[in-house]
This record gives sequence, structure tokens and C-alpha cells, in this order.
Amino acid sequence: MSIKIIVASDSFKGSLSSREVGEAAARGIIAALPHAEVTVIPIADGGEGTVEAVVSGLGGEIVSATVSGPLGDPVSAQYGICGDTAVIEMASASGLPLIPERKRNPMLASSFGTGELILHALQHGCRDFLIGLGGSATNDAGIGMLSALGFQFLDKDGRRIRGCGGEAGRITSIDFSDVITELKMAKFTIACDVNNPLTGPNGASMVFGPQKGADDEMAAKLDENLSSFARTCAKILNTDHSSFPGAGAAGGMGFAFLSFLNAKLQSGIEMVMDSVNFDSMLENASLVITGEGRIDNQTCMGKAPGGILKRCKAHGIPVVAIGGSVEPDALPSLMEAGFTAIHGVTPPGMPLSEAIKPEIASRNVEKTVSKRIKQWLGIE
Repeated sequence: MSIKIIVASDSFKGSLSSREVGEAAARGIIAALPHAEVTVIPIADGGEGTVEAVVSGLGGEIVSATVSGPLGDPVSAQYGICGDTAVIEMASASGLPLIPERKRNPMLASSFGTGELILHALQHGCRDFLIGLGGSATNDAGIGMLSALGFQFLDKDGRRIRGCGGEAGRITSIDFSDVITELKMAKFTIACDVNNPLTGPNGASMVFGPQKGADDEMAAKLDENLSSFARTCAKILNTDHSSFPGAGAAGGMGFAFLSFLNAKLQSGIEMVMDSVNFDSMLENASLVITGEGRIDNQTCMGKAPGGILKRCKAHGIPVVAIGGSVEPDALPSLMEAGFTAIHGVTPPGMPLSEAIKPEIASRNVEKTVSKRIKQWLGIE
């Protein structure tokens, strides 16, 4: 009997990359079933690891560029190129970890560097963009990013406005004359797993501002600034995306992509699966093994294993989840969601400091899969 097994796990963060988890699982499968056909598909949920997963899955390359960090200091950022597709993680250029905690200030932080990455990719022939919005330091509604692409935001006296959240409320007009012409041929798909609008109690500033260094007063001022900017955009663009689910993602970057770049917002894991043609790889599969570092109640809420499960259920293919650890309280709901089995790979009593060492985590994945694979397939 021909047995085809797909391994499509997220990374075990701080331990193994998506591909490393997959390769360890594949070794375990072959040890128990030498004649099985095993395919490893690197995967991510649109956040950290997305560039690596897509580039690895499509056979692209990693490119480096020096761009402006969120406070204007130069940073070396990386993104992926796969043919004419660019894969960008916003956090690489405009991420919160790029700013020391004592300097975090979303009134000053700008997404300009993310725009520079897009510009760099455009100049290298990319026209299809996959962009993950997670981990941003900014609350500028994408004004910084758009400024890097040639949009000019002006105050009532015709002076250019710096692209940051603290200046957004001063914008009264927009000059499109210097916008990069290649943008007209570009298509943007944005990984977005939040439904927040741009402004209001559930908007970018009030919900996510405090995580980026804003106190209550600053968050309220940022919300006021973004509300003013949204009204200005509505008048100029004759459309208003400020209430659109996801407009508030990454400090309003969702709003910028929707309003100015005609982007499609999509679940992160859905975006990644589509980009690597996941559905076509499922043909004739007997089993799919997925996973992540910690399996818990969030696993089916926008995370990679939940997205994998949803796709596989549509094709009638059983799915097993493995994790560095498994939250016992989450098991009943996850099994009810449709997983065939769920297993932690870390032996009981092994300290976390030991379990996360790459060589040990890899061995634990391999051993668990080798021991369980026949049971999962129902052939023992």
C-alpha cells in the first residue's frame, strides 16, 4: 500500500525552524516506515518565520537591505524573493524589538523602513507582495511606509509631514505626483489575523498602543490623530476603510494597504498555504502532521496548526499535531475540532532549558513520530 505523509509544522520558536521540525519528523517516519513517501512543507502563520517558510518552500532567496528603523536609525533588514514575489515581515524593518524598551514611543515611530523594503523589492522586479504585519513598533497608519513609496502628506501650509503617529493629525492633503510608477503593477496580500478597525475603543491606538509604549493620554492622542487622517483620506479618496476589519492591524498598516495599495487582507496561515500551493500537495495524502512549539487553546485561533486542520478536513485527510509541550486543558476542545491525535514530544521531567536545545528538540520530534506513526495511520 502506498503511504504518502505530509509534514507541515510551524517552527518551535526559540528551538527549531519549520523545516527543521519537518525534517526531524521525516526521519522518524522513514525509520518506522522505510517505503513511505514523505513531503516536508515549511509553514508559518504570517508572523515570525514567514519569510523563511515561503522562501524555503518555493526555492527562493533571502535578500538584505539597509533601511530606516522605526526611529530612523539604519537597520539591516531581510526579505525573501521567489521569482517575482517578495515576502516581507514588517517586523524586520519596523519591529518593536528594534527599539530599546526605554525609547519606545509610537508618537515618533515610523513605518518608513517597511516602505523602503517594498521599494527595494520593486526595483528588483517584484510585483507580487506577501507581507506579514506582526510585531510592529508603529502607530502611524502606514504614513511612513507610503512616504517611502512617493506619497507626499502635507499640512495646511503645504509642508511635508513626517511619517509618524504624532504628525498624522496635521495632514490635510496628499500629493500623488511622485508615487512610484511600479506600484500600479503590484499586487499586495497582507497577513492579518486581527479584526480591529483603525480607530475607536477597539482601534489600533487604544488596543495596541500600550504594547508599543503609549500611556493612556498618548493612546488617546494617537487615536485622535488617526481619526483626523482617516477623515482626510475619505475626502480625497472618496472611500473610507477605517472601519474595515483589520484596518487597525500593525498600528493602522492595514488601513494604508487597503486605502492606497488595493491590498487583500488574509489570515496569515491561509496566505502562506496559498503561496506554497498547499492544497495541490495534499493529493493522495494518507496523513498530515502539523505542530508548533506549544499546543494550547490558541492553536485553532489563527495559528498554523488550526489553519492546516481546516484545509485538511475539507479534503478528508486526517491530521496529527505535535508540540514541544501540550496544554492538557486544551486537549478536549482540540480533539473535538478534528485532530486525529495530539502529542507532546518532550519526555516527562525534561527541563525546558534542555528541551529547547535544537539537537535535543530534533531528537525528541524524531523519536515521538517514529514511535507513533503506525498508530496514527491505524496500521498496528
